[in-house]
Amino acid sequence: MLHRQDLEAMDFEELWLLHEELTKILAEKITAEKRELEKRLAQLNQPEQFAAAESGAAEMGTGQPPRRKYPKVVPKYFNPLQPTETWSGRGKQPRWLVAALQSGHTLEEFRIRENGESSDRNAGGRGHS
Repeated sequence: MLHRQDLEAMDFEELWLLHEELTKILAEKITAEKRELEKRLAQLNQPEQFAAAESGAAEMGTGQPPRRKYPKVVPKYFNPLQPTETWSGRGKQPRWLVAALQSGHTLEEFRIRENGESSDRNAGGRGHS
């Protein structure tokens, strides 16, 4: 085992060769350790792969669990200036809706009416007296 005094007594060339040798040994040990850990990880993952393959839920080659299926969400609001622009009422509000709300409109004005509801969009479903 080298002591600090021994290292300080060595010249630059000897220290550099020692450094290179240490780097080489460390790289080999790291590679061996990585291989061992990957082998252990593969053994731990095998039961999961068999269970997923039996259920038919695993997507091969992705390494990730299959994505959950969500039902189609129908739009609840539309842009009267561009009727193809719609919003389901979930998530972040679209820019056109934010701008309209800031200019004094209400969310109810943009609601897509069901077949049985009144077609007068500006009334907001409220009766006037």
